[in-house]
Amino acid sequence: MIRKAVIPAAGFGTRFLPATKSQPKEMLPIVDTPTIQYVVQEAVDSGITDIIMVIGKGKRAIEEHFDRSFQLETQLVAQGKSRELELIRHISDMANIHFVWQKELRGLGDAVYCARHHVGDEPFVVLLGDTVIRAEVPAVSQLMNVFERYQESTVLLEEVDRSMVSRYGVIDGREIEEGLFLIKDLVEKPDIDDAPSNLVIASRYALTPDIFEHLSATKPGKGDEIQLTDAMRSLVAEKAMYGLRLNGKRYDVGNKLGFLKTNIEFALQRDDIAAELRAFIRALAKTLPE
Repeated sequence: MIRKAVIPAAGFGTRFLPATKSQPKEMLPIVDTPTIQYVVQEAVDSGITDIIMVIGKGKRAIEEHFDRSFQLETQLVAQGKSRELELIRHISDMANIHFVWQKELRGLGDAVYCARHHVGDEPFVVLLGDTVIRAEVPAVSQLMNVFERYQESTVLLEEVDRSMVSRYGVIDGREIEEGLFLIKDLVEKPDIDDAPSNLVIASRYALTPDIFEHLSATKPGKGDEIQLTDAMRSLVAEKAMYGLRLNGKRYDVGNKLGFLKTNIEFALQRDDIAAELRAFIRALAKTLPE
C-alpha cells in the first residue's frame, strides 16, 4: 500500500520571470489558489497524507503557505470572516508535509533522490508541482489502483500530438488491456523522428523504492541533468513497468500559455465570477481580428 508522496518543487521557474524572481512558480495562483495546493489536494484526495516536498533556494513561501498563520487567523476571527478562516485553516491541516532541500538543481531524478531517506523502503508516488489534473477519480488514485494489482512501478500516460513529444518522457510499450500498457522502454525528450510513440509521461508516477538504487547510478543526461526517465529506463530492463492512460484532463501550468488557459478554464467553472467572465470574453472576442 502506498502511503507517501514526493512533490518536487525546487526549480527556478525561469519561464515565468520576472514574476518568479522572488516567489516560487508553484505559488503562482490558478484564480485564487496556488498551483501547488491543487497538487497536494490531489494526493490527499487519493488517501495520502504523508508528503515530502523537495524545495530549493527561494522556496520558503511554499513552507509558509502550508504552515499555520496565527496572526492572520486572529485577524479573521476579529473581523468575523468565518469562511476565510475555514479556508486558511484547511491549508495547514491538509496533510503532514515535510520539506527536503535540493542543494543543487541537478534535475528531476536528483530531486526525487533527495527524498530517499524519508521514503525509506516503501513504494511512493511522485506528483510534479507544475501540473494540475482534474479527473472524476483522482489521477494518483488511478495509478495506485494499478500499482495494487501488479506491485510494480506505474506511470500516468497521455497521448499528445507527435509534434510535442520532444517536451516529455516517451514510452515504448504494448497495450495489454484498454488503457493499460506494459512498458518496454522509455526515452527522455526524444526528437520527433526518434520517438517510439506519442504516449508521454503525464507528470505522475507510482514507484517502487528500488528506483533509488537506479537513480544513484544514473549519469547526467538531457540538459546535463539527472533524469528520472533514464533511471526508470534502467529499472524497466530488470522489472516489469506499466503505463496507464489518464482518464481526466491534465493542465500544464509550467508555461505561460498553459498557465493562462488554465486560469481561464478554472475561472469559468467558478459560480462567483463565471457569468461576468463569459460576458467579458464574448465582448473581447468581437474586437479581435480574424
